Amino acid sequence: MTRVLIADDSEFMRSLLREILDDAFEVVGEAENGVEAVDLYDEHGPDVVMMDIVMPIRDGIEATGEITGADPDATVIMCTSVGQEEQMKAAIKAGAEGYITKPFQKPNVLDAIGSAV
Repeated sequence: MTRVLIADDSEFMRSLLREILDDAFEVVGEAENGVEAVDLYDEHGPDVVMMDIVMPIRDGIEATGEITGADPDATVIMCTSVGQEEQMKAAIKAGAEGYITKPFQKPNVLDAIGSAV
């Protein structure tokens, strides 16, 4: 089963993603900032990271760069809001495989993960 790490500073968004993913994937952890995301990635070695762009302490772009710098095979899918096109370019440059936009729709989330792995 594909193992997924969720990184988002919003508890509501983490819960929503977990609900969408629970039937088809194993959620191995939830991070509320980029530092926790990197630590949990190192601890659990998930197949996919669902990474929010805007988070405290270390944003999703910096965390993605750190994860993909240490593990070039890491798969990170950015979770973005409409209007974050410039940040998405930076995220792709940092190593993100793709992105989904908020508000999440279950088919889009499942398709994004399926395409990435």
